[in-house]
Amino acid sequence: MDDRLPDLGDLEHEVMQIVWAHGPVTAEIVRERLSRRLKESTVRTVLRRLEEKGYARHTVEGRTYVYHATEARARVAAKAVQRIVDWFCNGSMEEVLVGMVDNAMLDQQQLRALADQVAKAKKARGVKRNDRSSG
Repeated sequence: MDDRLPDLGDLEHEVMQIVWAHGPVTAEIVRERLSRRLKESTVRTVLRRLEEKGYARHTVEGRTYVYHATEARARVAAKAVQRIVDWFCNGSMEEVLVGMVDNAMLDQQQLRALADQVAKAKKARGVKRNDRSSG
């Protein structure tokens, strides 16, 4: 999947939330879970657009298209955040995080959780690097 995914419209976003939460899904399942009533053909059109944009793909089971997300929601969100960081802060994630702390967007518990995640990620990367260098 492209690192520069196109933006999603409101309906596309709602459909992707369903695909991520309940996938793999058919157009009928998506239609039933939408907050508004749409024709199945409209839902199929939205799903086809999501495939064209690189967010979803389908397989065929019998005569039914079954849709899957191309990447996890968290990964797509991280890429979107990276675009924002690049645009506003010249790529400085530290600047963004400090700004979030300064503006009380993160409380102490969230900061501790974030620090724990960073420590785990560093440790995991260190293990992966050591595995590569020893082989």
